[in-house]
Amino acid sequence: MATATYPPPPPYYRLYKDYLQDPNSAPDPPPPIEGTYLCFGANYTTSDVLPTLEEQGVRQLYSKGPNVDFKKELRSLNGELQLHVLELADILIERPSQYARRVEEISTVFKNLHHLLNSLRPHQARATLIHILELQIQRRKQAVEDIKKYILYFTYCFLNCI
Repeated sequence: MATATYPPPPPYYRLYKDYLQDPNSAPDPPPPIEGTYLCFGANYTTSDVLPTLEEQGVRQLYSKGPNVDFKKELRSLNGELQLHVLELADILIERPSQYARRVEEISTVFKNLHHLLNSLRPHQARATLIHILELQIQRRKQAVEDIKKYILYFTYCFLNCI
């Protein structure tokens, strides 16, 4: 009985047999998925819309509206979180049976912090992309300057050697 180290290729490799002679002979790629799809038993959607806290069933603790001051709200929620943790420590010492409400409040504050931070992700991605592009421009300008220096140097050497 013979065994192969690797399994045979899938049968659709034959669709690409003339690709080297004619690159347009390959089949078109499948269209992108739109809407919802199932992956490993969970439903996902292709839209990148951040659901609101109300849609998630969480009480929103920071101001609503398009002009949210993220820095102020994050500091406020951080202070509130510290206060709730201290209150939880106090309750655990004095009345250990009444800790559940404080844990729920801490959970709500964490969910609000998480939601605010996720709201900043597009801004972070944009700033990171701008930074990467600026670095690429800087490197390319430096490469052009280096090439100009080498051209001048070799021109000088060539003219002095003649």
